[in-house]
Amino acid sequence: MSDEAQQAKKSYLDAIKLIERLHRQFLEVVKTELDRNGIEDINNVQALILFNIDKDELTVGELTNRGYYLGSNVSYNVRKMVENGYLIQERSPHDKRSIRVRLSEKGLQLCSRVDEMFRRHATELSEAGAPPADIDDASETYKTLERYWAGILDYRLRAAISGAL
Repeated sequence: MSDEAQQAKKSYLDAIKLIERLHRQFLEVVKTELDRNGIEDINNVQALILFNIDKDELTVGELTNRGYYLGSNVSYNVRKMVENGYLIQERSPHDKRSIRVRLSEKGLQLCSRVDEMFRRHATELSEAGAPPADIDDASETYKTLERYWAGILDYRLRAAISGAL
């Protein structure tokens, strides 16, 4: 393997490790914010699900697609959030098999707190020397990785389908 290929591999692996660490650290930041506010009946992942729902009304499948959560985890989390009064769950009037969820007043209040936390973090991050342009550059790199991985999955799916025919 050439030096350039070895460096590319090292950079790629470093980026993957960093993404994993950042994700775990971000979830801890959200948990700390919930703890600081004395909110004990919802976890960090559930708070982020609420934030992603916002003012929309969605099915669990739509939520899974929108938030990139694993389906079984979303179903469990939705059930817990309904039990704790953060979500309202109703059958669709048009398709009785479909269940839609939306935020309750309690859920909207928490969503507002999470939004305020994100606003505060963005301001603090910018003041600490990471201007929005730098964050935009990082996001573009993440989008490149996302497209690359989606392409790999799409190629493998097409190969599997064509091989199965």
